[in-house]
Amino acid sequence: MAQAQSPDDEPILLRDDADGIATLTLNRPGSGNSLSHALVDDLSTMLRQIATDADVRVVVLAANGKHFCTGHDLKESIATKTGDEKRASNAACNAMMQAIVDLPQPVIAKVRGTATASGCELMASCDLAVAAQSARFATPGVNIGFWCYTPQVALSRAVSRKHALEMLLTGELYPSDEALRMGLVNRVVPDDALDAAVGELAARIASKSSAAVSRGKRSFHAQYDLDRAAAYAHVESVIPEAFDTDDTKEGIAAFLEKREPKWTGN
Repeated sequence: MAQAQSPDDEPILLRDDADGIATLTLNRPGSGNSLSHALVDDLSTMLRQIATDADVRVVVLAANGKHFCTGHDLKESIATKTGDEKRASNAACNAMMQAIVDLPQPVIAKVRGTATASGCELMASCDLAVAAQSARFATPGVNIGFWCYTPQVALSRAVSRKHALEMLLTGELYPSDEALRMGLVNRVVPDDALDAAVGELAARIASKSSAAVSRGKRSFHAQYDLDRAAAYAHVESVIPEAFDTDDTKEGIAAFLEKREPKWTGN
């Protein structure tokens, strides 16, 4: 893939694969890893590639430098003057966020430093999030006379309505312990334990059947916004096919035979 370059001539998005885990690292530390048009494009392209990569079972989204992601690149936002240009750039970023949700593999956000505005949206769009103790979170659009319109979509689906509105209305930076209390992140760990904690969680998920995980993730998001009756109808429709897969048969046989399963991903 032809990648845009960071100011020091390094790619602005890095990828490292090991043991079924693909780590994508935002690499614009000089700009707080802000979401430039080029970085959004690179993320979108990489997510499309990973979606069809059977060797990848889990994705970790990380960042270099002091910040996870500080939102949209405001210099580009100011330079984008026409309504059509703004709509196009917003649509591209929104599609990238949705691609994380639609990705067959689960995505874990590894958060150091701050995740603000669309950076908070990026983290909230991931399936799971583990934060360093020193991490901070905010949707600060209101502080500059704006509103975090697109970040509110992922945020309001990650935490309760009142917690989302509090973050949106105050624009304040919330500490990691408060983010944990609100359910914005799954875990908070000491700063020097973040790599190990995310690695252990990713490895544990990667050890499961990739077929079961991808079907399960798709089903979870499909039923989430349905009313209760429709949600039950959805799972009733997918269970028969899922139950007839090779991995489900192998998993049941391994359980009954008291041995470790051998997954095929089918």
